[in-house]
Amino acid sequence: MWKIWLLFDPRRMLTALFSFLFVLALLIHFILLSTDRYNWLEGPPLATGGAVQEMPTN
Repeated sequence: MWKIWLLFDPRRMLTALFSFLFVLALLIHFILLSTDRYNWLEGPPLATGGAVQEMPTN
């Protein structure tokens, strides 16, 4: 394994690895935010239609 590090610069490889993982994490989070089910900022979609009933007044 140590011979591989003789071919590549460890600082450059670790910087490239962390950059790739950061971009991948951002991509996954933005994909989840674009869906209705997993968007934690706006919350679940509101129920509309026949399921909403008015309360009777006395």
